Amino acid sequence: MLRINGGTVYDPANGIDGVVKDIYIDGERIVAPPTGGADASTSRTIDATGMLVFPGGVDVHTHVAGGALNFARGLVPENQRAARKFLHGANRRAGIGGMTPTTFATGYLYAGMGWTTVNEAAVPILSAKHTHEELHDTPIVDKSCLVLMANNEIVLDLIEAGEVERAQHVVAWLIWAAKVYGVKAVNPGGVAAWKWGKNASNLHQTIEGYKTLTPADIISGLAKIIDDLQLPHPLHLHCNNLGNPGNISTTIETMKVLEGRRAHLAHLQFHAYGGDDWPTMRSGAVEIAEAFEKNPNLTTDAGAVLFGDAVTITADGPWQHMLHQLTGRKWGNLDVENETGCGIVPYVYRDRHTVNAVQWAVGLELLLLIKDPWRIYLTTDHPNGGCFWRYPEIIRLLMDKEFRKEQIKQLSADAQSRIVLGELDREYTLSEVAIITSAGPARALGLSQKGHLGVGADADVTIYPARPANDDMLFSYPRYVLKGGEIVVEEGEIRAVSEGKEFVFRPAYDEQIEEYIRPLFQKVYTMSFENYPVEIERVRGAEVVTK
Repeated sequence: MLRINGGTVYDPANGIDGVVKDIYIDGERIVAPPTGGADASTSRTIDATGMLVFPGGVDVHTHVAGGALNFARGLVPENQRAARKFLHGANRRAGIGGMTPTTFATGYLYAGMGWTTVNEAAVPILSAKHTHEELHDTPIVDKSCLVLMANNEIVLDLIEAGEVERAQHVVAWLIWAAKVYGVKAVNPGGVAAWKWGKNASNLHQTIEGYKTLTPADIISGLAKIIDDLQLPHPLHLHCNNLGNPGNISTTIETMKVLEGRRAHLAHLQFHAYGGDDWPTMRSGAVEIAEAFEKNPNLTTDAGAVLFGDAVTITADGPWQHMLHQLTGRKWGNLDVENETGCGIVPYVYRDRHTVNAVQWAVGLELLLLIKDPWRIYLTTDHPNGGCFWRYPEIIRLLMDKEFRKEQIKQLSADAQSRIVLGELDREYTLSEVAIITSAGPARALGLSQKGHLGVGADADVTIYPARPANDDMLFSYPRYVLKGGEIVVEEGEIRAVSEGKEFVFRPAYDEQIEEYIRPLFQKVYTMSFENYPVEIERVRGAEVVTK
C-alpha cells in the first residue's frame, strides 16, 4: 500500500477543498485508510507536506491521434522544434514535440503536466484502426475517442426519411464498428454540403444534395438517438458556423434545437462571436454565457486561444477552406468517402491582430462568465487554439486578475473596445481549477472512476509544489504524478511508462441491421463491409463499457 502523507487535498467531487489529509492507494485504486495503523500497512510513503494534491487531469476535448494529425505533422515540419521542455528518464523514447507532438511525446507531455486521461474528439470510422494504433502508442494516459457522425450519409438518409428506429440501430452499429466511446457531430450537414462546394450555415435551411434535411434535423435526431442509447457521454457537438462573426445567433439557436436534451458544446470560444463581418467582429461571450446558463442540459469546453503558433485541424472542411482564403496559409483538405471531411491550416495568433485579440479574450470571458465550473472545462481544442502543454498559462490568467489586466493592456485600444474581459474581476480558486481540469470533464464523460480521490477511484493523482521554483507557473511541473497507483513522474523525471487503458462503449442494437448496411457498402464504399469494423483485439488495453 502507498500513502501520500500530509498534502493539501483538492477533491471537489467529494467536497474536499484544501484539507490536509492522507491518501491511500492499494494496487490501481484509492482505498480507505487502514484500520490497523498506517505505518504497518504502507510499503512506501510520499511526503506531500506543503504541496497540492489533485486528481489527475482529464482533457475532455483534444486531437492527439489519427490520420489528420499525421497530415498536420507533415504540413508543418518547421513547428516541430518548438515545444514545452521534455522530462528526462531512462524509459523515455525520443520524440518530436511542437504543435502536434508524436504519439509517445504526447503521453510524456500530458503526464509531465499532471494529466492522466484524454479524449480524442474526432475519428472517422474509415481511419479508426490507425487511430487506435496511435492511441495505443501514446503512453501513460488513459484514452477515449469519439466517432464522427453528423455527415455520415447513411445516417443522414435515415434521419431525412424519418426512420428514427433504424437510424438508432445504425448509429449503435457504427459506434461498435469503430470501437469508440461516443459520438461527435461536426458542422452537421456542412461537410455533406461541402462535397457540392456549399456549407450549412442556416440551421433550418435544406442541406445541399437533400430534399428536406436540415442541420436542425441532424442535431435533434442524433441527440435523441444518443440519449436513447444511453451513452455515458452526450452528443459532442461542434456547432455550425464555427469561427464566423455573428455566429452567436447560430449557437443560441442550436441550444433551442436541442430542446433540453443532453449535449456537450465543443470549443465554445469559436462559436461566441458578435458583429456582422470581420471589421465589426466583437465578443459575444455575455450573450452566449447567459443563454448557456439557461440550459442546464448542456456542458461545454472553452477552446481557449493563446497567442503564438497553432495548427488548425478540424472535420469542418468548409471552414478550413475559408480560413485558407482569409490567410493565404498552407491548406490541406480530405473528404472521407461517405462519412466526414478534414481540413488543416497552420495558423499564428497575434496579439496585435484585432480578430485574434478578440478570440483570446472570448475564451477567458466564457470561463469567467459561466458561473458553474462543473459545466465548462479547460481546453484549447488542441492544437487549434494552442497546444495542450500551455494549459498552465490559461490557469494563471484565470487565477490572477492583476496579471490578466496587465495582459489586456498589451492589446490595441480597438481590440479592448470589443471585449468585456477587463470588466471581469473573478479569480478562480484552486478548487475551481480542480473542477475545470479534472472533476468536471470526468463527470461529463461519464467516467465515474476518474476526476476524484474517493475510495474506489482510479489512483490517478498529481502532486504539485505550492510554490513552483525557477519562475515556473503553478501547475506547470508536478512533483509527482501517479497513474493507476504507479509513480510515473517524480522530481521532473519519468520513472515508469505504462500503456494506459482505452475506454470503448458497446451499445445495444439489433444485429439484423447488418443486412441493411451491407448492400449500401457494396454500392457506395471503396472498402468492403467485412474489412470496415475494427476488431476489438486491435484496441489493446480496451475497457469495454455497457449501459
